[in-house]
Formats: sequence, structure tokens, C-alpha cells
Amino acid sequence: MSNKKSQKKPEPQAVSAQFSQQVIDQRLTPNPLSQISMDKDTLRLALVTAQYALRATRQKSPPTTNQPTGLLVLVNGMEQAGKGTAVKQLRQWVDPRLLKVEATIGHRPLTYQPIWQAHTKVLPRHGDVKVYFGNWYADLLYNVMRMATSEHEKDGKQSKDKQLPIAKWQAYLQQQLVNLKQFEQDLVANQTKLLKCWFHVDVDTLQERLEDETVDPQFLYQIDWNDKKTIETFNEVATALLRQQDDWLVIDGDDKSKAANHFCHEVLNAMQYSLASSKKEASETANDQPEKLAVFEPVKIPKQLKDIDDSDIDKSDYQEALAEKQARLAELLRARKGRHIVFAFEGMDAAGKGGAIKRLVAPLDPREYQIYNIGAPMLYELEHPYLWRFWTQLPDEKTDRISRIAIFDRTWYGRVLVERVEGFAADIEWQRAYDEINRFEADLAAAGTLVIKYWLVIDKKEQLKRFEDRQETPHKRFKLTDDDWRNRDKWSDYVQAAADMLARTDTKDAPWCVIATNEKRQARLDVLDHAIEQLTSVVDS
Repeated sequence: MSNKKSQKKPEPQAVSAQFSQQVIDQRLTPNPLSQISMDKDTLRLALVTAQYALRATRQKSPPTTNQPTGLLVLVNGMEQAGKGTAVKQLRQWVDPRLLKVEATIGHRPLTYQPIWQAHTKVLPRHGDVKVYFGNWYADLLYNVMRMATSEHEKDGKQSKDKQLPIAKWQAYLQQQLVNLKQFEQDLVANQTKLLKCWFHVDVDTLQERLEDETVDPQFLYQIDWNDKKTIETFNEVATALLRQQDDWLVIDGDDKSKAANHFCHEVLNAMQYSLASSKKEASETANDQPEKLAVFEPVKIPKQLKDIDDSDIDKSDYQEALAEKQARLAELLRARKGRHIVFAFEGMDAAGKGGAIKRLVAPLDPREYQIYNIGAPMLYELEHPYLWRFWTQLPDEKTDRISRIAIFDRTWYGRVLVERVEGFAADIEWQRAYDEINRFEADLAAAGTLVIKYWLVIDKKEQLKRFEDRQETPHKRFKLTDDDWRNRDKWSDYVQAAADMLARTDTKDAPWCVIATNEKRQARLDVLDHAIEQLTSVVDS
């Protein structure tokens, strides 16, 4: 019989502790590329070692002090510049089971969604390395090239139009690059590191290789690489991109073998830096505050979160108003011409989110919308950036679903609410999340998605009444959990977290609508009134 008292939980250790100091020095320590030029066998060994060390950052047993970290390698550039040769060599030199490769060619950005959204499902999980040909930059370059040349798309069909003035496509490119830079910075902050490789060859070399029998029948940006004027325009666009984003690594593809070797060295270097960035001190916990973190200033709790309306509404008047508003809402939703809608419902436990959502969708066909009930993240969701599980549930033109309405019962705001209060997120994580969320919602709004956010408020006495009602009603008991009672003990902490959230994320792109009433019926009508108001402005615009 084992002695349970003598069994100790293993102490977390750094991933590097699994290797000898010599291995760390030779294969895991980041080095500037100019100082390393490994022979083939040494490089292959270093690549595989770094692969397994990166995978170990996500292991649960034995635990490590490293943060789970992944690497995304973006591959773009000129056609016939050695991209395929380089990735093929990398795949031969590493453990192919731990290297994922995805490839897309450029397409027009999808309607009503940010240019990055269609690509979020293929982001690597923490611990993995993924090489992604094309990616969101292929879509961007495809679109810019159509703007900058005489070929444009109208209603999905190619047409010959007068090319747009240079200032117009440059302005579009510049703004998209700003948005993508911010999106990528949020990836990096959430432990998905990036290596961006741009392969380049001169025009003469390109023309020679286009005559090869092995030419790729589907080119990355769907442009005519035999047309010198098109190539000049592409190089002009590429120059603007590389000047604005200084984190691209340019690889000379004149010699494909040398380019592949260069690429493999850079991937190794990126894995080494990813491992270095994943290190944290063993004493660091979710509640420890790093020295570099600025002092967080809670806001004063606004009156609307403290003074709750107790008005009453007659049941027959409510039913009549409800039917009228539901009919109007359904009419507006069907007149919005396919525009994507995201409803986000947050609020205190038992504040009426579920009831409001039920009345919101009552007049709709179930195929017209999707409801996402958000709880604690699953393990595979924790192995991606925090917002990933929401990015992948957004209305998406690329899917087969006819619905373009997403309704979230609990949302991405959990990071600054329950994760903050319960200590599930480190201080630096939830304090950083306000800006991450604002950028996320701003990207949706800029693409044409309408984001409608509700915070439902009741007072503590009304919450207790609703909890007791749930406990006494058989078909409602499932709604009440031990977590609900525990959260109630931290009422003041949640109110403060809500006040800070509203103050920092009530933006022009995605303003909050606060519904503060203890009357369920009134809250439902108020939600419908606000949704009607928002959709009326969309339909009339």
C-alpha cells in the first residue's frame, strides 16, 4: 500500500531543465543569425530539439514554469522565389508530426468581416509550429493588386475598369497594415509568436523560372507574373508593405538552396526566441504583479450600477408591447442586406440575460442565428490566444451557415470580470485585455459588423430572490450552481470590475447599453428597444 502522505506534487520546472547545459547553449539559446551558420546535421538536430522543447511548454505533467507558447511562420513574397523549396526542406529536417503546414491563395476579403477573421481557425495551438503560406497577406495583396491595376471585381465577377488613383489603394493598404499589425501584436502578447518571411527574386530570374516545367498552376496572388507592368506594380505594393511593417525577414530566392538554408536558420532562431520568451520565474503566479505593470486605477462606481429601477409593468401591456417590438425587430433584421450582427450579453448572475435572448430570437427562424453560451474554456481553447474561441465563432461568409447573426450569452469580457475577480488571469493579462478587446471590436465595426453590447443590472436583494426561485422550481434548478452562490459573496468585487469594464470599453465602435432594472419584463422590452434603434440606423443608412 502506498503512503499518500509521502507523495508530493512535483515542483514546476523550466523546460530547459530537461536538457543539459551544453544542449541549452548549442541548441536552445537564441543567437543572432549573423553569428551562426550551422552545418546540415547540427542545424537539423537543433531544429528538432527546439521543436520538442516548444511542445513541452504545454505539458501538464510534470508541470513547467514556461508559459505555453506556439510559433506561426507566415510565408509570402514573389512567385518562384523558393518558398515551396524552403518549407519542403524544413519539413524534411524536423519531426513532421510537430510541424503543421497550411496554404491559401489570395481571395477578395469577405464581406462584413476583418481580413484576418477567415484565417483564425488555422492558428497554431500553443506548443506547435505552423507554417502558413498565403495567409491574410495573400488576401490583402490580392485586393490591393485589383485596386492598383485595371482588373477589379464587381459582384464576384472580374471586370476591366480604370485603375484606382495610387493614393486610394495606398490609403487602403496603409490602414489594413495598421490593423494587421495590431492583430499580430495581440497574438504575440498571448503567446503565439510570429516569424514573417518575404521571399524575393529579381524579374529576370522570375521570368526564367516561369518557363520551368514545374511551375505552380495556381499562383499565390492570382496575378499575371508574365506581365512586366503587373510585376512593377506588385513590387511597388510590396515595397510599401515592407516599409510600413519592419518585422518582415526578406529572403533572397536567387539560389533556392541557400534560401532554404537561410529559412531553416531563421525558423530555428524564432523557436529559440519563443522558448526564451516563455520562461517565467517559478514564484510567479496569477496574482503576482510584475514590476513593469502600471498601477491600475479603479473607477468610481457609477450611479446606474447602484440605483436600480423597481418599476412594475402590467402583464397584458407587456405582452402587447413585446409582440409589437419583436415583429419590428424581425423586420429590421431581415432588411439589413446580410450585414453581420453580433449581440453580446453580460450582467450579474440571474440578471435576465437568457430571458432577454429568448425574446430577442422568438420571431426568427432558428437558421437565422447562432447562440453561444460561454462557460469556462476547454483545454484546446486554452491552447490558443485568449480571444481565439470567440474569433472562430463570429459570423463568417466562408461557412455554409446561412445565419449571419451571432448571440453570445457571456462573452470575451469574462477576462476582465470573472477571470479578474477569481484570479484565473494574471494582472498583466486582464489589464491588457481592455485594449485587446477594443481593437477586436473596432476591427469588426470597421469591416461593417454591427456589435451590440448589453450589461444587465439587478440589485443584490433581487438576485437572492431569483436564486431562491430557481432553487424551488424544478425546471429552473439547472440554472443555479455552486459558483453562483460563491460569486454572490464577491458582489462588490464584481460591481467594481463591471464599472472598470464599462469605463474602459464603452467605445464609439461598440458602445454599451446598460439595462438597470429589477423588473424582468421591462428589461426585455428595453433590450428590444435598443436593438431596434441600432438596426434602424443600419437599415436607413
